Amino acid sequence: MKKAYLPILFIINILIFNPTKAQIGGDNVYEFLNLTSSARVAALGGNFLAVKDNDIATALNNPSLITNQMHNQMALSFVDFYSDINYGFASYGRTFKEIGSFVGTMQYINYGTFLEADASGQTYGNFTAGEYAMTVGWGRSLDSVFSIGANFKAIYSSLHSYNSFGIAVDVAGSYYNEAMDLTISLVARNIGMQLSAYNGGDREPLPFELQLGLSKKLQHLPFRYFIMINHLEKWDLTYNDPLEEEKDPITGEVKEKSGISSFGDKLMRHFVIGGELTPIKSLSIRLGYNYQRRQELKVADNASTVGFSWGIGLKLKAFSINYSRSTYHLNGSPNYITITADLDKLFHRTKSIPKA
Repeated sequence: MKKAYLPILFIINILIFNPTKAQIGGDNVYEFLNLTSSARVAALGGNFLAVKDNDIATALNNPSLITNQMHNQMALSFVDFYSDINYGFASYGRTFKEIGSFVGTMQYINYGTFLEADASGQTYGNFTAGEYAMTVGWGRSLDSVFSIGANFKAIYSSLHSYNSFGIAVDVAGSYYNEAMDLTISLVARNIGMQLSAYNGGDREPLPFELQLGLSKKLQHLPFRYFIMINHLEKWDLTYNDPLEEEKDPITGEVKEKSGISSFGDKLMRHFVIGGELTPIKSLSIRLGYNYQRRQELKVADNASTVGFSWGIGLKLKAFSINYSRSTYHLNGSPNYITITADLDKLFHRTKSIPKA
């Protein structure tokens, strides 16, 4: 039974000896680490999942899901974001006896090409900007229900002549009940530091986040629901938006939300919900809702589908192809595409999976 508590104790130990600030938004460096890259994850509304079904594309954001079934599998993901921005990752899995299972990932974001000019309008040509993270993820089962994992990240940021290096780790633990088809994961992300600041400036904190997620497949329907809880390290995720302030028509004073309304709003900003319907074995249909994204990015008089996301997944013999769209703004939705492949099946080799 002692092994059952190891994932939780491991994370608590990291948090105690690694002081962090409860900050979100633009207060951190390397914010690209928290962007949703996997099409499946994006379709379900969040930036991580708790589902143990050997999907290598979920390993980047939850290393406790890494299994020996990912041996000799790879994933490629691309996101056509706004303007000229695009990002994605490439992953490959390998298992070694007695050591565990590993997934190596190269993650990047390309901000596009910019015209360099000074205050007088004199131009000096074009320049590019991008950020990169090389991640080595490790996962191992403690017993039939508990598993742990960790990611080590080496980070490099290049913004014109400004460069920065950093390191970070993610630690995670998962509980999996095969009989109930239930997965619960606790993940502490981006615990680390900026080794060198931009041009000798002050070091900035990394976008630390503590997340809890679960997924459960219904017994008599081909449907799985997902619940993700973000930013457990910080209760109040709201901010003052003058456009949403209600003022007294007589005094002009800003009306404060009632206790119940304020509590409910703050609580719901932590939750992301999603569902995955699999009418046939080779097809998945997905839908997600992110309350915080909707509240922060909607236009007051035309909220439309901001905060909602959807996607589909196709499973072939050696490939899985996933596509999704996630609505951030009325101006449009980013396109996500992720392709995973089992290289043994692709090259018609007998699959031999080492026991970790």
